Amino acid sequence: MSRSNYIFTSESVSEGHPDKVADRISDTVVDAFLAVEPEARVACETLVTTNRIVLAGEVRAGRPGGSKAENKALTKEIVRSLEPKVRQAVKEIGYEQKGFHWSKAKFACHLHEQSAHIAQGVDASDKKDEGAGDQGIMFGYACDETPELMPATLQFSHNILRRLAQARHSGECAVLEPDAKSQVTLRYENGRPVEVLKIVVSTQHQKRIGLHSATPKRIQEAILPYIQEVFPEGLITRKTKYLVNPTGRFEIGGPDGDAGLTGRKIIVDTYGGAAPHGGGAFSGKDPTKVDRSAAYACRYLAKNVVAAGLARRCTIQIAYAIGVAEPLSFYVDLHETGEIDPAKLELALPELIGGATPRAIRQHLGLNKPIYARTAAYGHFGRKPDADGGFSWERTDLIAELKGLA
Repeated sequence: MSRSNYIFTSESVSEGHPDKVADRISDTVVDAFLAVEPEARVACETLVTTNRIVLAGEVRAGRPGGSKAENKALTKEIVRSLEPKVRQAVKEIGYEQKGFHWSKAKFACHLHEQSAHIAQGVDASDKKDEGAGDQGIMFGYACDETPELMPATLQFSHNILRRLAQARHSGECAVLEPDAKSQVTLRYENGRPVEVLKIVVSTQHQKRIGLHSATPKRIQEAILPYIQEVFPEGLITRKTKYLVNPTGRFEIGGPDGDAGLTGRKIIVDTYGGAAPHGGGAFSGKDPTKVDRSAAYACRYLAKNVVAAGLARRCTIQIAYAIGVAEPLSFYVDLHETGEIDPAKLELALPELIGGATPRAIRQHLGLNKPIYARTAAYGHFGRKPDADGGFSWERTDLIAELKGLA
């Protein structure tokens, strides 16, 4: 029996957090390849540290079965075009600091061609469908705690940092710098969030606020209105405690303060610890990698189950073997909140997306597009679908079909 009264916490990190800078750069590389060749293969890792950006990984442009010489030439051409795109991504985040500057940081690219042994298992042929890019398990989750059908602790943590970023970029709150973290603790009654107990925000800042030194107290005064406006009325009470820059000054931040790596914020990227995670990161991977595409598919299906009113909470797990198209298993858990037998959903849901093979997922969700740099910060889920196909996995276009199953 699941608990209904409890206290739970989730965290988020801003677009300027070192690991998120790395994620943004890696997904910029993915977009650069997919913009030229929708069937490109990308597995890009990024390291950022004091005035240094390093790319490494495996890439291949050109369609499977195409000329090796042509594919190799196209791959090299795209790789040569990456540096200005990477620097532009860092500029858009807002890094123009002495220790990390979009135009002055040293850039090194060590991307090389994808292993032929991996390619032979993944690429489609006359004899087999496209196989999964690796073995692994992926999870998707949805719940009715927020309009976005996300865990409230995580959604509010994201919303705080997104609002602060807006205030920074617009100049409303010029004291803010790009690096920041947030954490929200909620009290739940009967499985519903009823009170904000604690809000933690650590944000990088300039030395002064006007004529005054930027102390934690003055930073709190500057950002408190932005924090409070993201919460629905009634959740913040007199008991709510704020911890703003609890370690003191936070002037040195971003990659200058702490090295960043692609794929280290997988809980921030997904469900804030409220649901299981298969362990695979998303950023830097093209959509043939099921770590990314199958996790998106699981979220898509779980969100539609909850949106259709078939359950208040839904967790979906899927598993693959490298080089094999069909899933090894498909599991649904409605957490004792369902209006339908989960076993019925386990049979029906994969068929709604063409059997849940990697190719079927990519086609159903339209994933072979340059839509990934925008996913790197503030969560891959709980977002609004974009007109150009971005966040397509957040659509709720299966409601009618799912209601017909009940």
